[in-house]
Amino acid sequence: MRFSLFVHMERLEPGQSHTELLHELEALVQMAEAGGMEAAWIGEHHGMEFTIAPNPFIQIAYLAPKTTKIRLGTSSVIAPFWHPIKLAGETAMTDVITGGRLELGIARGAYSFEYERLHPGLTPMEAGLRMRELVPAVQKLFQGDYEHQGEYWQFPKTSAVPQPVQPGGPPMWVAARDPNSHEFAVRTGCNVQVTPLASGDAEVESLMQRFNAACEANPQVKRPQIMLLQHTYVAADEADAARGAEELSRFYCYFGAWFQNKKPVTQGMMEELTPEEMAAMPQYAPEAVRKNLVIGTPDDVVARLKSYEALGYDQFSLWIDSGMSFERKKASLTRFIEQVMPQFQKVPEYA
Repeated sequence: MRFSLFVHMERLEPGQSHTELLHELEALVQMAEAGGMEAAWIGEHHGMEFTIAPNPFIQIAYLAPKTTKIRLGTSSVIAPFWHPIKLAGETAMTDVITGGRLELGIARGAYSFEYERLHPGLTPMEAGLRMRELVPAVQKLFQGDYEHQGEYWQFPKTSAVPQPVQPGGPPMWVAARDPNSHEFAVRTGCNVQVTPLASGDAEVESLMQRFNAACEANPQVKRPQIMLLQHTYVAADEADAARGAEELSRFYCYFGAWFQNKKPVTQGMMEELTPEEMAAMPQYAPEAVRKNLVIGTPDDVVARLKSYEALGYDQFSLWIDSGMSFERKKASLTRFIEQVMPQFQKVPEYA
């Protein structure tokens, strides 16, 4: 099993400048590269200080000359916010900038907060349909001179300009949860990204079952890779693990509030949650988070990841967004690199 880092600029309070947050992002990605991680992933989000990433290609282009070998990926661009020609061109240009180190992850999106601002009236169902039309169109634009007459986009013969460095374009990943999304990803030759969020190991197993079913239903397609994205905190001791669970509990309460899209947002900041509001989300209580996320001492984390490796996951991505201080993020990442990763046999790239 390979390892990667999923990271954004983030803040729950307006205490730090965005310039400082950018430098922290850079430092974490450089740590990941020096530690032998496969990739660093950055998503797309709009109008939210909670997750600052209006265009992941910009951050990737910034990181490209500051790194040498780590792959840099979008996890994920939000399909309904992109035109196929625009996405193909910006992807190819970023692949040129990174020297062929780009990975392209695509998702339908999840926050209604973003839908109602960038695409009013958009439903999750339509967002998924747009993603299913976008992915094969981008794949064909990488091949050049492609004409498209679809439900959502129509355009005459066009090629991605520039052409990507990687033949056929960067590896594509589709964020999948339901069985139909897994089947679509596998059938179109895409790798699969999954996250159980805070649902625990039963969901981790179920997601792999859906992926395996999709592979069995498409025997004509070479088995793609599957990546598991999970919040992870490698603690110094049990007391530190308990503190990490409390911090991630708070993070998920805010995540849930953003997802529900009911709290006032001013200058990109959500109104502070009260203790009563957080208590009303017992699924994110510290004890639930400690059980369902990957939180513990290095030995605890190794045991948990070994079980994921046994299920067949090809890549585990350490989701470091947490509302924690930069120093605590660095300490956890250091322990992951030095005490967890060495317990796994390194496999050749894209074996």
